[in-house]
Amino acid sequence: MKTFRTMFKTELKLSLRGMDMFIFAICMPLIVLTVLGVIYGDRPAYPGADHTFLDSSFGALAAISICAGGVMGLPLVVSDYRSRKILKRFQVTPVSPALILLVQVAIYTLYAVASLLLLWLAGTAFFGLRIHGSLPQFFCGYALVLLSMFSIGMLVGGVAPNEKTASVLASILYFPMLIFSGATLPYEVMPAALQRAADLLPLTQGIKLLKAASLGLPAESVLLPVLLMACIAVVCIAAALRFFRWE
Repeated sequence: MKTFRTMFKTELKLSLRGMDMFIFAICMPLIVLTVLGVIYGDRPAYPGADHTFLDSSFGALAAISICAGGVMGLPLVVSDYRSRKILKRFQVTPVSPALILLVQVAIYTLYAVASLLLLWLAGTAFFGLRIHGSLPQFFCGYALVLLSMFSIGMLVGGVAPNEKTASVLASILYFPMLIFSGATLPYEVMPAALQRAADLLPLTQGIKLLKAASLGLPAESVLLPVLLMACIAVVCIAAALRFFRWE
């Protein structure tokens, strides 16, 4: 635990020196929230709906920071340390791959939770945002989506041989999910063919889970997303630890 605290403090200070996560994990979701709030205001999500368009979009907005930290930020940091031989130095210490990855997960979780709170505060204060479902169910779903998305980043960061490869893989995963999963472009306005393609993206299923939890939809509607998120988390974490590259 002492080693974890020491590494966490050091890595957090290094992370805060850069502006990448502040821009992509904190500012971007707030900007999208503001744009949606100004354009749609308190307009119903669809005729006769008892929730607004922004209420329906809250789960997708919450997923933006998860995707930024887990799929883009985390693997780039780990692969950068590999390229600079920092991981090679860790290899001769009691520090394990699990601890290295856990520290990064904790840091980007902090960003994601801070973004979630800011979104909720800004949404409720300025745009009348409401969570219609159960808060415990929403937070459980949020934790599962976070774990699943971060596990993908752990796998990419754990096995990519260098920072360039990690950057390419992270970009291939990050930008399609950011654009087509419903995080920025609403899933409901996509053509049917694009929706079917978007359903193949892990974050699409995560957003469906968060949306159902925030709107209070029946639990049966999210059984498939829950199973997929859990499977992705188990498989990717196991592979990241099993095939972790020190150099």
